[in-house]
Amino acid sequence: MTEESKHGGVTPLGSASAGGKFLTVAEVAATLRVSKMSVYRLIHSGSLEAVRFGRSFRVAEKALDNYLAGSYYDAG
Repeated sequence: MTEESKHGGVTPLGSASAGGKFLTVAEVAATLRVSKMSVYRLIHSGSLEAVRFGRSFRVAEKALDNYLAGSYYDAG
């Protein structure tokens, strides 16, 4: 039996996070200096990867770093 079949096709959280910290939507909004609604829009559009815990979302620090790294552009 493979690891994937044991968990119904879902990657176990421990192997996906590799010890990273999870941030709330409010923490992400404060970091980016945007509203919580803007963060929810990024999550629902697929631009910012998040994990759903019950009715709330958590964003891995690595996912936020990846989003920011991909958001830079050359202004000149």
